[in-house]
Amino acid sequence: MTKISGPIGIFDSGYGGLTILEQIRKELPEYDYLYLGDNARTPYGTRSFDVVYRFTLQCVEYLFRQGCQLVILACNTASAKALRTIQQNDLNKIDPTRRVLGVIRPTVEEVVKFTKTKHIGLLATSGTVLSDSYPLEIHKIDPDIVVSSEACPLWVPLIENNEHLNEGADYFVKKYVSGLMSKDSQIDSIILGCTHYPLLSDKITRELPHGVKIISQGEIVARSLSDYLHRHPEMEEKCSRNATCRYLTTENPGKFSSSASIFLAEEIRAEHVEVSE
Repeated sequence: MTKISGPIGIFDSGYGGLTILEQIRKELPEYDYLYLGDNARTPYGTRSFDVVYRFTLQCVEYLFRQGCQLVILACNTASAKALRTIQQNDLNKIDPTRRVLGVIRPTVEEVVKFTKTKHIGLLATSGTVLSDSYPLEIHKIDPDIVVSSEACPLWVPLIENNEHLNEGADYFVKKYVSGLMSKDSQIDSIILGCTHYPLLSDKITRELPHGVKIISQGEIVARSLSDYLHRHPEMEEKCSRNATCRYLTTENPGKFSSSASIFLAEEIRAEHVEVSE
């Protein structure tokens, strides 16, 4: 029987998932990766659950058609609004041997281990905050933990317009970090619940009280994926290993390649695709 194998699919609504991909490639450089950014329809953060689910499913199915046996939703909004439905309803119809994983659960498992005060903060997009996905997952592990959230609607536009390192961004970092900390002074751990936000981590740290730790997702998700493949050798065998990485976008590939340089310290050449059949 022919052995089926393909690249690991990495999906995001735009560019933020590149911060996840970068850490995954550092942790697991031998595998092949296929990154898909749905840049033509971004942002997902302000869209309804139904729309995010529909768009995400279209992109997952596209990656499956490209041979991916395993897809990572490197997007908090997609993980919050679409992952569970895809896992529970769609995979059985499409192909029950394939897998789709998200970024929320591994992040939650890490932050719950770290917090000493049992007071956790979340900085995220409006969509992720409104989904309540982080508090729900955290309370499954420890119902006594207090979670405070702050939506940061202007951070993604600042980053994608390459304005995040300028002084003008400082005001908006201070505004949202102060807003979060004013809700609960006992917070000792903060989740950056958007894959763009690590690019602002230095500025965020400067606004935080001493001792408050930022939980950034890239390294956590990379370690979690490594552990997952170790625990599921039947899936690990389906992931091809030629150390390659391709980049796909539903938008202009030249624009994607240029903007991706904000997130990755390498030059890339993206390809344009249409994800809906």
